[in-house]
Amino acid sequence: MDDMNLIHQAQRHHLVVREIGEEIDLEIGPGDDDPSFSNNTLINVPPQESAAEDHDESKQMMIHQASGGNQDLLKTQPAKKKKKVVKRWREEWADTYKWAYVDVKDGTARIFCSVCREYGRKHRRNPYGNEGSRNMQMSALEEHNNSLLHKEALRLQMASKDKIVVDKPLYVKALMSKTAGSIIEAALKRDPHELEFIQSVQEAIHALERVISKNSSYVSTMERLLEPERTIVFRVPWVDDRGETHVNRGFRVHFNQTLGPCRGGLRFHPSMNLSIAKFLSFGQTLKNALSPYRLGGSSGGSDFDPKSKSDGEVMRFCQSFMNELYRYLGPEKDLPSEEMGVGTREMGFLHGQYRRLAGHSQGSFTGPRVNWSGSSLRTEATGYGLVFFAQLMLADMNKELKGLRCAVSGSGKIAMHVLEKLIAYGAVPITVSDAKGYLVDDDGFDFLKISFLRDIKAQQRSLRDYSKTYARSKYYDEAKPWSERFDVAFPCASQNEINQSDAINLVNSGCRILVEGSNMPCTAEAVDVLRKANVLVAPSMAAGVGGVVAGELELKECNLNWSPEDFESKLQEAMKQTYQRALKAATDFGYQKESPEALVHGAVISAFLTIASGMVDQGCV
Repeated sequence: MDDMNLIHQAQRHHLVVREIGEEIDLEIGPGDDDPSFSNNTLINVPPQESAAEDHDESKQMMIHQASGGNQDLLKTQPAKKKKKVVKRWREEWADTYKWAYVDVKDGTARIFCSVCREYGRKHRRNPYGNEGSRNMQMSALEEHNNSLLHKEALRLQMASKDKIVVDKPLYVKALMSKTAGSIIEAALKRDPHELEFIQSVQEAIHALERVISKNSSYVSTMERLLEPERTIVFRVPWVDDRGETHVNRGFRVHFNQTLGPCRGGLRFHPSMNLSIAKFLSFGQTLKNALSPYRLGGSSGGSDFDPKSKSDGEVMRFCQSFMNELYRYLGPEKDLPSEEMGVGTREMGFLHGQYRRLAGHSQGSFTGPRVNWSGSSLRTEATGYGLVFFAQLMLADMNKELKGLRCAVSGSGKIAMHVLEKLIAYGAVPITVSDAKGYLVDDDGFDFLKISFLRDIKAQQRSLRDYSKTYARSKYYDEAKPWSERFDVAFPCASQNEINQSDAINLVNSGCRILVEGSNMPCTAEAVDVLRKANVLVAPSMAAGVGGVVAGELELKECNLNWSPEDFESKLQEAMKQTYQRALKAATDFGYQKESPEALVHGAVISAFLTIASGMVDQGCV
């Protein structure tokens, strides 16, 4: 009976002897059932050679004992050839562990899988496959992903409703009081799989911690605020140029209308989902509350990709999209604006179908070069406002933009208008980027170069083509611009475009000010790096108010023909008011003006207090 147990144990540990080498399993972490785990060496510490030899000898002893009990079972096994496989693997311990990381779980250090973020006996790997066979020597990540044990861990992860509840709040809980943390726990319990929305909630609650600690009644107010007033999800069927039918999913979230009718963007992008729609509309609600106008917040869009689509295909999609959405729109209900993937073409088709269905053309569907648009600088307003906001921050430091090197990510409407206004202020913008990499021009862009960049984008060519005309520039594949040397950063691409390593590169590049052009461009870990490095951050809800201001000016005074000078003057005044509101709220709650948290926290505090006051006045609605 003991012999058979040994045989089963040998089989369970895959200790099989082969001519071409040995197959060895490594346990990343034994899990909670092994109390000695915390005493084990974790990572980057190669064990001694003697340990490898002891392991080899113990393995030989186990197989010898097993064969003594049942010779027939191992008759088919060829004779063992001695090889120093274990020793070789031990020497390369650190290199083969790139897919693992160390974290603390329940007060104990564990080795976690960076793929599914689990630890314990579920994860084993063979560092070499079958030694001697080059085709079997996969990378650690490939082998780990292909292993049955890992696939089982992924299956269990997907089946677990509590997975995100365990993972997501850890970073913020360490920073917040128990009272504030309870709000995030409630949000996680209600929407555990909406990662982007939960991340935006965490950032807001962290900023409001001092507010909530002074007035505990704000806990219930915030919990009510975090549930959208109306969430609309609908299908969008459309027919392509070949006559084939497609269906996409449409979204519109009316997050909060306490202060007035909703305003917010439409995003057409394959990654669009309900979580992103909610995070965008929550951020828009705070942004609109911080603006000089009394407005509610909304956002939406579709997972439709307008890139490489013909005008006819985009028109048919937009008409189908508006067939459902129009009933929820109107000047006193909700008006959409441009966002990622939605430009002049898309807004024109959407407005045309809205006018046809609603029977009137009231409301502002913004877009340049069309006769139903109001101000000529509507689309420029967001990008220009970012630069105006940066100038306000620098003025308080007795500095100016002139001569400063600026890194800009993205190459859409906002990024291009940021470049324009930076050049007008005498700054030196040096980068733009797209989904495949980034372009750097150390001489800096000028108006002629920007015009050339616009032509490249209009023709849907790669930014790489810029380097064929300007030889001193360079395009880097699969990279981001944050490792270049610069003073001010303008991330204008997408959410979470700056991760922890990007933030470290950004700090090492000499950056001291970051102005958020995109919504929530930094991950939670990146925010922590920037805060510790004292990088001043202008949050998108404050710096991006320019688009809200221009939209309302266009709607309320659409019969006036603003000159660029008049329009910029009004925009600068609105940005100044927003900047001062954010700083005042921060100082009222004990944040120093020079603190990297001042503007970020002050903007959220000011916006929340404005909304909360209205919610209290209006009762439980």
